[in-house]
Amino acid sequence: MIRLFHVSDVHFGREDKAAVAWFDGLVRAEKPDAVIMTGDLTMRARSHEFAAGLEWLKGLDVPVTVEVGNHDLPYFNPFARFFHPYHRINAIEQLIEKPLDLPGVAIVPLVTTRRFQWRLNWAKGYVSHRSLQETLTLIEAAPKGALVFVACHHPLIEARTQATASTRGGAEALAALAAAGADAVLTGHVHDPFDVAHEIGGGKVRMIGAGTLSRRTRATPPSFNEIRIAAGRFDVMLRTSSAEPDAALPKESAG
Repeated sequence: MIRLFHVSDVHFGREDKAAVAWFDGLVRAEKPDAVIMTGDLTMRARSHEFAAGLEWLKGLDVPVTVEVGNHDLPYFNPFARFFHPYHRINAIEQLIEKPLDLPGVAIVPLVTTRRFQWRLNWAKGYVSHRSLQETLTLIEAAPKGALVFVACHHPLIEARTQATASTRGGAEALAALAAAGADAVLTGHVHDPFDVAHEIGGGKVRMIGAGTLSRRTRATPPSFNEIRIAAGRFDVMLRTSSAEPDAALPKESAG
């Protein structure tokens, strides 16, 4: 069995230190095959926040791949956001969209952040035609018969959580990913976990969201998802820092 720890929105600068330590302890004790981090490693994209995040990621001592979240782009410096949005991310560059060699599993990135949008809230999601085509090309190149997980920051379609993603181009992207054979889209951003099955674009795909390890919780305590893969199938366990026992993340049907 392959076990993936899907974690998101740690927000170094506003991280929950006890929750991060709890997660670290589980990684050390259980040694998952990989950790997938779906964005918002930092709170305000400051250099010291990236430094702390990199130290944390390296300390996990298991294979890690990281997506970029909206909080990982410069917040207070418009010049940096427009012209050098990924400058401070260089500290973790070797981990961003890093391919992971896992038997029977392909993890494919999709960029949903944007330095500028024609709306007031630039924290919301955006899937460009170029980003989608790059992801579809990677799916096409995945080993035949492999489970394909697309990793991105923003949910492509709303999932009945307190927070929203309002991802422009998200519905079209989800349909295209389903038609291309993606099995699941792993996301973060809304700070609450979910697992929603969609029949769309002539295919079936699950959209799976992880919670947060920050102090910015909403309906769920600090948490992450454990994805268990065996015999070409997968299940998702919700693991929280509360006293509640681990349990399967309830799978909903869209509609």
